[in-house]
Amino acid sequence: MSQAGIIDGKAYAAKLREDVTAEVARLKAEHGLTPGLAVVLVGEDPASQVYVRSKGEQTLAAGMHSETHRLPAETTQAELLSLVERLNDDPAIHGVLVQFPVPDHMSQNTIVAAISPDKDVDGLTVTNAGRLASGLPALTACTPAGCMLLLKDVVGDLRGKRAVVIGRSNLMGKPMAQLLLAADCTVTIAHSRTQDLPAVCREADILVAAVGRPQMVKGDWIKPGAVVIDVGVNRIPKDDGKTRLVGDVDFEEAKAVASAITPVPGGVGPMTIAMLLANTVTAAKRLNGIAD
Repeated sequence: MSQAGIIDGKAYAAKLREDVTAEVARLKAEHGLTPGLAVVLVGEDPASQVYVRSKGEQTLAAGMHSETHRLPAETTQAELLSLVERLNDDPAIHGVLVQFPVPDHMSQNTIVAAISPDKDVDGLTVTNAGRLASGLPALTACTPAGCMLLLKDVVGDLRGKRAVVIGRSNLMGKPMAQLLLAADCTVTIAHSRTQDLPAVCREADILVAAVGRPQMVKGDWIKPGAVVIDVGVNRIPKDDGKTRLVGDVDFEEAKAVASAITPVPGGVGPMTIAMLLANTVTAAKRLNGIAD
């Protein structure tokens, strides 16, 4: 049996960043506009620190204005909300992103609600979720938006395809399903309470796994020739005592059945920051009345 094609998210993200950089240069030259992104990090979470640093570097590399606000873990929620309000009002900032998780004494829902929907480049506000569900222009969560670009590149016309999304989070599962529905797929959202999950997955022409359980999706869950998008990022121990990254899909089993599959790492992950930059450019244009 032939092996699945490997979907190179790294290469696609590099091309997307090139496009963003060119659009930023055009906005500067034609409109005197420099898109600006502000990222807020509360506390010392190591993974978040790496991610935030990468966001800042890639924002600057694209020619954009970048701000990183690092706050100590003991920052009060009121102080964080005050900063968000200031960034909402700052005309040089077009995208506001608070890096989650935040410390336990803060409410993620309250913080998200404080972000201006027009600057909500993570697509988490109720307003943007509602716009997406209603088919209106919205800033859409970066990871599902990136997954859609990969799918359109690999599959082409998505109309009529049967899609199964495993996971129902506000950040990934729900917006992914909405985007697939908007592309005229027939969509099923599966989750931990789904009966006979393997059988549901075997119906999918497009299978998106976003559950956070390492290598849960096995090869015999996959319809021969399906396209598999693995959003999971999980660390599992190796024999030498170190860890390695794996997805929610058993990659070795799946690639013997699927027609195309994203690897972990190097698949969906690189698309997330590239889409964040693209969302910031979109927000900057909308806030300044510039047509796409």
